[in-house]
Amino acid sequence: MNEAKLLSQQYYLNTDVVALAKDLLGKHLEVWSDGIRTSGIIVETEAYRAPDDRACHAHLNKFTKRTKTMFEQGGTAYIYLCYGIHHLFNIVTAPEGMAHAVLIRATSPIDGLETQLLRRKTPKRKYDLSNGPGKVSQALAITKQYNGTTIFREDDTIQIWDHGTIVQPDKILAGPRVGIAYAQESCNLPWRFRLKDNPWTSKPNNVFYTDWPALDAYGNPI
Repeated sequence: MNEAKLLSQQYYLNTDVVALAKDLLGKHLEVWSDGIRTSGIIVETEAYRAPDDRACHAHLNKFTKRTKTMFEQGGTAYIYLCYGIHHLFNIVTAPEGMAHAVLIRATSPIDGLETQLLRRKTPKRKYDLSNGPGKVSQALAITKQYNGTTIFREDDTIQIWDHGTIVQPDKILAGPRVGIAYAQESCNLPWRFRLKDNPWTSKPNNVFYTDWPALDAYGNPI
């Protein structure tokens, strides 16, 4: 059995955020809150990349009170409120100043299932427990209080671990990201990734490519 390893800061400094969004699939997201550990396998992600990606909060390197966290070094948590309700957890990637990030869209629960059910006010284990970014944060108690914190130190509240699971390329589906119709030419980029046939992934689940489109070195369709 492979020994689990905490992902290092060097891992997150990769400038290819699209590749990282795919590589994070199968990794374990762990959170310590009030002395309780809860965790889940990452089964769906989305990549965002400044300055050219119109769907990215830091499009054209826009620097604001909210986006300043995105310009931090890779391995920083970027957490913001969506519609004033849902906390969305993103991982800042690349060196300081590049404003790339990966949104964690869905997890398959592992540790602390009962706690996750209570937090989500779900009496039974169902696939919609953590099949959306807001649900993930609620189940794992990720809130804006952790925005700007690191996730690569052994005493960090939020951590991501590699348990040696190798996800083959044919087990990854790619499709357009969700809720970004305003992003014009960026809205169809196939930068949303999910594990094939995994029931914990989010909806809509019928917009993924069964055959990967041809992409350039930056993940854009050719």
